[in-house]
Amino acid sequence: MSQASAAMNTGSLERVQELLNMEKMSLSSDSRAARTNTERWMKYLGFPGGILVFLLIYYMPTGAGLTASAQSAAACFLMALVWWVTEPVPTYVTSFLLMILLALTRTWELKPILDVLGMDVIWLNIMSFILSSILVKTRLAKRLALSLILKFGKNASWALFAFVIIQLALAPFIPSTTARCVITLPLMIVVAAIYGSTGDTPNNFGRNLLLLNLASISILSSTTMTGSPADMQAVGFIQKMADYRVYYNQWLLAAAPITIGTIAAVWYLGPKFIFPVQQEAKYPQLQGGMDLVKAQKDSMGPLSIAEKKGIGVFLLVIFLWATDTWHQQWFGLDIAAPVAAMIGVVITLMPRWGILSWNEAEIPWHLLLFSAGAYAGGLALDDTGAAEWAVRQLFGNMNFQGVPFGVVYAIIMAIMIYSHLLLTSKTVRATIMIPLIITLARQIGWNPVSLALPAAFAIDWVVGLPISGKPNVVLFATGQYSVMDNLKYGLAACTIGYILLLIGGATWFHWMGITPAFTARL
Repeated sequence: MSQASAAMNTGSLERVQELLNMEKMSLSSDSRAARTNTERWMKYLGFPGGILVFLLIYYMPTGAGLTASAQSAAACFLMALVWWVTEPVPTYVTSFLLMILLALTRTWELKPILDVLGMDVIWLNIMSFILSSILVKTRLAKRLALSLILKFGKNASWALFAFVIIQLALAPFIPSTTARCVITLPLMIVVAAIYGSTGDTPNNFGRNLLLLNLASISILSSTTMTGSPADMQAVGFIQKMADYRVYYNQWLLAAAPITIGTIAAVWYLGPKFIFPVQQEAKYPQLQGGMDLVKAQKDSMGPLSIAEKKGIGVFLLVIFLWATDTWHQQWFGLDIAAPVAAMIGVVITLMPRWGILSWNEAEIPWHLLLFSAGAYAGGLALDDTGAAEWAVRQLFGNMNFQGVPFGVVYAIIMAIMIYSHLLLTSKTVRATIMIPLIITLARQIGWNPVSLALPAAFAIDWVVGLPISGKPNVVLFATGQYSVMDNLKYGLAACTIGYILLLIGGATWFHWMGITPAFTARL
């Protein structure tokens, strides 16, 4: 090895060592600052634009079947929507303002506005974030990641597979996709460097690794209903508007074949066809890189008492979540998902023999308050009839009567899968689309759950562009792939997922009693 190569290898090893120190990774993430001129202009124009939208709709002549309260609800919600998308102010401030406007304009009563903070899914959100802090504070997340890289990281295919397992394992316990991205990013960069891919000299292994993680972080969030706040938001709308409780194991059994099947497909197809990895690049290029990973793992020693307690808490909560449909039969009472999580939190925060103190539990209140405002706006649209009116306007010229269910289902799933290219926020899409889909299903005559629940499985699939989500921005900043690389990989993943959702709707979902036969007509 030449002196230049040796020096480069030494510098790379030092960088790898630095990245492997993951203790400072933070769980929660605030809104990011504008990075491009387009984003800056959106912030500047979004503030007056939202006010203008509100005034135009609020003061336009009533008619065409839109009541005064529905018109007011639409004005309040659309102003908030403009601000949520353009972010001239933080999203949670917009949510507060939306709730104030709903009350001051007498669009909705104050009590239901404030009651949104007491919804089951808000409590499930809070409990899930407290539990997810265990993975970071006890270093369970780091131990899992290092162990899997050591076990599978000695050739390209298995190194990629290790990250699929990591993201699948973290998804049910860390609802924040940004947190999962930040926690695992150092390992992504380390493994990419070991295989010769850096931000300055990216190769196809690096492209596959970063984009597979991007797809896994987003798509695998849909495996469980605790995978992201948007999933829990959709569950809340289905429960409130369709009067249907979605059980944890029902969501898991229905969604897992679709999400895991999609990621398995891109894991296999990516290195072979999307960004082919040549034979000589399928093995580590950086000498000593895996030795550093092993040294970092060895330095952690055996499982600590805190880690063992954390594993015990998670096993208990998972057991209660996964068996929720049998609780009445076994225990004579129903332990709902928020209560099961709360049991885990009580154990976690118990003085002396617990795992965390309250100050160590990282709860992104800004995200929860944003969700509360989104619920208030979405439910106000439904209660005042504004959502029903919007559905009539959007689909009024489409006669779904007599159309086979499969056709309606295929249209709705296509909208849900690909709409993230226009509406980048998962929670905003959930707030807009799920109430509209429930309302549309009612008007046609189908059970709202048959369309709304499969649609909810596709909310997290924000993989098409670097601006499609916060993890996308973080991973794009590594310089390992281009915008077109992201679009190519993201569209491939979405199209595979869409096909699996269609197959699932006609078979698996139908067998579970979620969807009627695709040939059924009304």
